[in-house]
Amino acid sequence: MLACAFFAAIFAVNLRAQPATTNPVDGAVTNLNTASVSAPAAAAPEEAVPAAAPAVFHVLGLPVTNSMICTWIVGAFILIVVRIGTWKNIKEVPSGLQNLIEAMVEGWEGLIGDILDKRVTRWVFPFATTFFIFIVISNLTDLIPGVGSIGFTRTDATGQSSFTPLFRPPTTDANLTVAMAGIFLIMSIFWAVRYNGVWGLVKHIFGVKMETSKLLYPLFFLLFLFIGAMELLSVLFARPVALAMRLYGNVFAGESILDMIFHSKSLLFALVLSSGMYFYETFVCLVQAFVFAMLVVAFVGTLCSHSEEDSH
Repeated sequence: MLACAFFAAIFAVNLRAQPATTNPVDGAVTNLNTASVSAPAAAAPEEAVPAAAPAVFHVLGLPVTNSMICTWIVGAFILIVVRIGTWKNIKEVPSGLQNLIEAMVEGWEGLIGDILDKRVTRWVFPFATTFFIFIVISNLTDLIPGVGSIGFTRTDATGQSSFTPLFRPPTTDANLTVAMAGIFLIMSIFWAVRYNGVWGLVKHIFGVKMETSKLLYPLFFLLFLFIGAMELLSVLFARPVALAMRLYGNVFAGESILDMIFHSKSLLFALVLSSGMYFYETFVCLVQAFVFAMLVVAFVGTLCSHSEEDSH
């Protein structure tokens, strides 16, 4: 009951925070949830979540989007929490916030250590753990009242008004997820070269990974050359795209569904459906962060490992 009351309160706050739009004909301000039937076409674009994050302001000619603002807030929040939990209060027997931070760190270290070589674990552990923490908090901002609904209305030269949210969940912006996937790509190649060496990495991808007679070696070499080309395409393109689009698609879809629910004409329908969606979205936010971090670990593990043939 307490959980239902909590999600109902979140829905009410978001509903009351929905933006108002200006009628370009008479200048009247009308709430999106009580828009007249005579102007459905004008209200419809305001209810959709745009794929591109709109710019809130510009600095030296460079746009600062609402997703960038939310990203900075999330980053500052993580730094402050970690700083408070470790600032002059580190104890041998942790408690409170320090205990929570150490439990998360030790849990991730043990999980990654079971998958990767010990040397690779030291490289990947802080990287994957940072990704997980950042993505979890970024995803959960989608459920905070006011994110996506508090903002301001702009009017263009033609008199058409458009609402610009002040905040947008960072992971609903494909620019951020693509940037994280790009960072992963660079670091994974760096670690693979560091672990295997340049020639060792080439052999790891294109080399013949089975014992065969000298007569059949050219045939198997061509086969593994083709397999290596597919593996190289996966490493350089398929894996980063999968990381970026999986995270972006799931979080953006959740935000779009919640936006449609908040603009529903039936208050009772929206209240009941939003309560279930908040539970579901909380689960999705956690799972997607875990999947992203574990895929980073798994992808690095495929590049930083030696086969049995290589060890002999």
